[in-house]
Amino acid sequence: MIRIAVANQKGGVGKTTTAINLATALAATGWRTLIIDLDPQGNASTGLGIKQSQRELSSYELLRGDATVAECAIPTAVPRLDIVSATVDLSGAEIELIEFQDRLHRLQQALSGAEAGHWDICLIDCPPSLGMLTLNALIAAESLIVPLQCEFFALEGLSQLLTTVERVRERFNQKLSILGVALTMFDRRNRLTDQVSDDVREVLGPVVFETVIPRNVRLSEAPSHGLPALIYDHRCAGSAAYIALARELIDRLPEIRKAA
Repeated sequence: MIRIAVANQKGGVGKTTTAINLATALAATGWRTLIIDLDPQGNASTGLGIKQSQRELSSYELLRGDATVAECAIPTAVPRLDIVSATVDLSGAEIELIEFQDRLHRLQQALSGAEAGHWDICLIDCPPSLGMLTLNALIAAESLIVPLQCEFFALEGLSQLLTTVERVRERFNQKLSILGVALTMFDRRNRLTDQVSDDVREVLGPVVFETVIPRNVRLSEAPSHGLPALIYDHRCAGSAAYIALARELIDRLPEIRKAA
């Protein structure tokens, strides 16, 4: 199973929107896809229409070792897309995990125990922080997608995230690589947006995805209906952008992993 973390310690950059719409696009192409909602706010779960009453076993139980991935996974309304939902209990996990000697490897161990061939790819939606939950995701993942809002303050947060990734690679997970940086909330009417985009591409080069995600009202409306934008309105500009981003994502995966 290919494991990709979707992370940025800055909130409001379109991280969860990116995770659920990329997962939907991958599932639509035939990939058996799993989302791990690792954010105590549970926005990915809500955005995929998972009600609180359905979240009996969540990523909290998964990290504690009280349940397996197969037991926690819930089918969504999207064919071939399952989710391990999140509840508010996850907010206490960072403190509770301190008692575990292998606290930074809990998610890695849980995913390693998943049945081989059950899912082709797993996207891990991380909380907006660089705490223990995000570190669990970075250690469990093979690669990382960084959604980056096209504004100045987002650039400052990016350097901090890249430093953390390098430390994780050195100490815990040598295989971790940055699959790509996705520019989100792109507004061509705003000159600063173009400037930030140019600066990021100048520094990171081909790491930045060619596809940019525009500011789009339908992307904002979709979660309130419990649907990914690709289903809520597949013809809107935001949906078209995420379909293109999914194509780029697949192209960047090693051929040997695609075949899996």
